[in-house]
Amino acid sequence: MGMTVGSGSQIHYKQNRLKQLRAFCHAARLGSVSAAAEKIFLSQPTVSLQIQALEREFGTVLFERRGPKIKLTPEGDLLFQMAEPLVEGMDKLHETFATQAGRVDQGVLNIAAGESTILYILPEPIRAFVEQYPGIELKLHNVTGRDGLAMVRADEVDLAVGSMLDLPDDITYRPFVTYQPTLITPLDHPLAGKEQVTLEEIAPYGLILPPRHLSTWRMVDLVFKQHNLGYRVTMEAGGWEVIKKYVELGLGISIVTDVCLTGAERLHRIPIGQYFPRRSYGIVQRRGKFLSPQTKCFIKTLDRVFVDRLIEPSPPPQPQAASDTAWEDALLG
Repeated sequence: MGMTVGSGSQIHYKQNRLKQLRAFCHAARLGSVSAAAEKIFLSQPTVSLQIQALEREFGTVLFERRGPKIKLTPEGDLLFQMAEPLVEGMDKLHETFATQAGRVDQGVLNIAAGESTILYILPEPIRAFVEQYPGIELKLHNVTGRDGLAMVRADEVDLAVGSMLDLPDDITYRPFVTYQPTLITPLDHPLAGKEQVTLEEIAPYGLILPPRHLSTWRMVDLVFKQHNLGYRVTMEAGGWEVIKKYVELGLGISIVTDVCLTGAERLHRIPIGQYFPRRSYGIVQRRGKFLSPQTKCFIKTLDRVFVDRLIEPSPPPQPQAASDTAWEDALLG
């Protein structure tokens, strides 16, 4: 009786609003209407119509269309910032309710990390997490830095864990643990008796380093150059385990982050934090990402396991190449 046709259509619009915003957010994130349609199991014309309906309703243009790729206009970007938490919040409502009601015993958690992170940093927190939340399915994706960032950006994972120095605008990084740069030598090496060493003392001995395109090599090169010192690399070897083994065998010395040292190795360790920066590992996420209950629980577990193990990471030595992709390679490494 008191209900007009207008208000009825308003209600209808509001019911469709979430579908429209979901289509819009996926298109914005993927830069393509067809990719968004595929992701949310709709036809391409349907997604186009939903976006057009939003544009009509808000009286604005949300995307610039350039061939098959679409790019957000400033107004589109504004709507995206506002809409994305709403869409994610609605999509995760069931899980969030279960958590608030104290039932975080279901759902899935996807984590991207590089090999050394998986080997040295994650075993302890993952063991603690699985023990506390046995019903949550944990999926670990072993990826390189660039692939890990791509997964974070495409929302294929809830978070990544790794080490980051250069931070892109669309990514957040929260460190939870810091490790120290350390010189490792065989037990019978001339430097093995020392508690401290200078770069001059290290310079004459052959170094075993990870492959040249990764960040450790770049850092070593930068630090020695800054002190006007030469250095010798006698071997390139992939992975800390291999490097430690070769140092144990007396084939050279190495500069590593002590994350990889368990204390069981037959090696002499000398901290060299006065020359090389500390390395932090942290949680890497897309800026504005809705934190699922499972993600929150995992972050709490990380903080609990590594309590007291976080020191402000030292800045990398200058000059640092601004577009240094080596850090990205190291990101989840």
